[in-house]
Amino acid sequence: MIRIVVSPAPIDLPSEIAAAEAGGAGAVATFTGLVRADDGVDCLELEHYPGATEAALTRVAEQAVERWSLQGATIVHRVGPMRPGERIVFVAAAAPHRGDALAACAYLIDRLKTDAPFWKRETRGGTASWVEARESDTAAAARWSATGAG
Repeated sequence: MIRIVVSPAPIDLPSEIAAAEAGGAGAVATFTGLVRADDGVDCLELEHYPGATEAALTRVAEQAVERWSLQGATIVHRVGPMRPGERIVFVAAAAPHRGDALAACAYLIDRLKTDAPFWKRETRGGTASWVEARESDTAAAARWSATGAG
């Protein structure tokens, strides 16, 4: 089962973990991303292209399910304004064994950072600026296709 949610609503971690565990898998690996207060960030705002973003996230999840024979994959991503410390993304991979669950979880977060259309704007001290894509995110995503890792 694949579950994709893009919403301005806060991520309900206990509910998302319970849903990921409900499928009867032997292992569930999860990742939760939080808004960082790097260099005095007061607010991070994400915009997305409705429909296209969900479709891109679904493709990433489908690729993970095929690659590791997962029993489930979940991606929950927030949009809108968020403050440091708030949850911005939750990813879960459910598989029969921990190795596949852990690898698929890493794949999901690495690939969604480059494959899904999100636009980030940070506000520091009342000044807002758009955030460029990071080379480290591109490199993390590329390792899955360049080496066939996983």
